[in-house]
Amino acid sequence: MPSPAAAKPQPKPAEPFLPFTRPSIDDETIAGVAEVLRSGWITSGPQVKAFEAKLSDFFGGRPVRAFNSGTCTMEIALRIAGVGPGDEVITTPLTWVASSNVVLETGARPVFVDIDRATRTIDLDRVGAAVTPRTRAILPVDLAGLPVDRDRLYAIARGRGLRVVEDAAQSFGSTWKGRRIGAFGDFVSFSFHANKNITTCEGGCLVVNDEREARLAEQYRLQGVVRTGYDGMEVERVGGKFNMTDVAARIGLGQLPHLGEFLAKRRDLARAYFEEFDRPEARSLGIGLPPADFTDSNWHMFQVVLPEERVAIRRSGVMEQMHSAGIGTGVHYPAIHLFALYRRMGWKEGDFPNAEYVGRNILTLPLFPAMARDDVSRVVRALASILRKHRKP
Repeated sequence: MPSPAAAKPQPKPAEPFLPFTRPSIDDETIAGVAEVLRSGWITSGPQVKAFEAKLSDFFGGRPVRAFNSGTCTMEIALRIAGVGPGDEVITTPLTWVASSNVVLETGARPVFVDIDRATRTIDLDRVGAAVTPRTRAILPVDLAGLPVDRDRLYAIARGRGLRVVEDAAQSFGSTWKGRRIGAFGDFVSFSFHANKNITTCEGGCLVVNDEREARLAEQYRLQGVVRTGYDGMEVERVGGKFNMTDVAARIGLGQLPHLGEFLAKRRDLARAYFEEFDRPEARSLGIGLPPADFTDSNWHMFQVVLPEERVAIRRSGVMEQMHSAGIGTGVHYPAIHLFALYRRMGWKEGDFPNAEYVGRNILTLPLFPAMARDDVSRVVRALASILRKHRKP
């Protein structure tokens, strides 16, 4: 007969912590990295060349160069485009601050244009009014993998003689009208950071238009150096130290074949989020959902906008309580123009009300291929419970 202690119900084990993202790297790739390390050639070499060739194939044969981040790629694109001191570059205030910092690095000035509240990307209706005689380029951002309207974007750019540097950091695998982002257009910059749809741990690539631009990208990538023969070396321009390692490239080579399954799983999880948010207990809270785009978006992130008019809790409090429930969340992103650096340049609260509202309330929920359908239910239940508890009377 069991003792009373043995019959006592045991507490249910806590559910494992669910981060907002986690990369999926298979054993074959891990073994491949070990082979690179044993080879003795771990910086830029044959793996980088092979990765660039695969990326070029992916983008329909366009020239591609790999780098150690998806930030330097934008700066280099701007420099190849001739952007420099006294110039202006139009961009969005709702993105990672790198998108505007790179403009400052060239000596130019970012010119912000407010976002569309529905898509959360740059409002193309406002871009024309922002163009001045000093404008040299437009730098749009595909937030969360949702592409900016490429037809309208390039019509604006062509009509005003402007270059385009696409910040496609989050849209690797996204499409526009059946064509892969990166397979057409002007400069297209991608990131392979650890939270992206494919990763090299850190890294990025730049798709350019021709071999002349590819050679310039190589110069800017490594101190401006041009090599000839066995010992010829010349420096024609100032470059940086932006080369990708073979270790990182081998990870990228292992990730590329899995992109299709990664994208399919992300789409399934995104659909599950919409289903969960459509339940009455969540729908009544007024949570702002992203566009339900299952044609072009790669679903890099699933972001909601908290209903600040309806709840008496700030985003930080929501994030804290979600963390206590074992669920990680993120903020992508605060409005750039309200950072101290940009306030000192003259921007202020009220300049871009849509970006400010979204930047104040946007919340990134967990979304990565290793998640299960039940994880989505858990996330939405937890968020809805928190917001219900703090609903304004």
